[in-house]
Amino acid sequence: MKEFLVFDLYGPMSAWGDIAVGEQRPSFGQPTKSAILGLLAAAMGIRRNDDMEHNQLQMELGFAVRVNHGGVLLRDYHTTQVPSQKKGKIFYCRYDETNEDSLNTILSQRDYRTDASYTIALWLREDQSTWTLKDFKQALLKPVFTLYLGRKSCPLALPLKPQIIDSDNLYQALLQVDSHNNFLMYLPKSETVSIYYEGFSLAEAGIPKQALHWQSSRRDAIASRKRWQFKERQEHYASIPLRGD
Repeated sequence: MKEFLVFDLYGPMSAWGDIAVGEQRPSFGQPTKSAILGLLAAAMGIRRNDDMEHNQLQMELGFAVRVNHGGVLLRDYHTTQVPSQKKGKIFYCRYDETNEDSLNTILSQRDYRTDASYTIALWLREDQSTWTLKDFKQALLKPVFTLYLGRKSCPLALPLKPQIIDSDNLYQALLQVDSHNNFLMYLPKSETVSIYYEGFSLAEAGIPKQALHWQSSRRDAIASRKRWQFKERQEHYASIPLRGD
């Protein structure tokens, strides 16, 4: 038996940053590990520039996500006005910025997922850990900083419902969660369960043999939160027919 911390994510909009070049700000269809660890760090009161604490979370926690509903892609044509950079000039608020004579307009296209629902599973990788799953659960119930789904414009719409589950494997742990079924009955029902996970083989994760499966690399492991740098990690994907359960 292994302990898993499992909780739900749902909001009208969410954004899970993919590699961004130029004006395009794409989003993955499911949460990134860096985003979930950032949400957890905010709940615990860890500040963004505390590289040591963020790297500790990265090393100690395994990560998986079940996609309950992938949502619908929404692309926002975004304009932002910013002042020209002036050496030694400090803007103390947005009013100071927009009162400048020389304003520049930055254009971008930002992707969001609307009406997406996910179940997250976290587990401790080492016996000797800085925190316990109970610490993380308590932080999610009473977060220090405001939590959001990838961007500040994407608030949570339902409680996280964190719970610690003892399970034989990851797959069974993720299936035990009802994922706010009473509130999200209107979402389309899928014929498959999609799971993204790391750290386990197919057999260890308990993935059924009939699942479609592959492994790929994903650049969402924290290298430095202070410098906003990320590195690659290996991730498994499994698509399991519900009729085969």
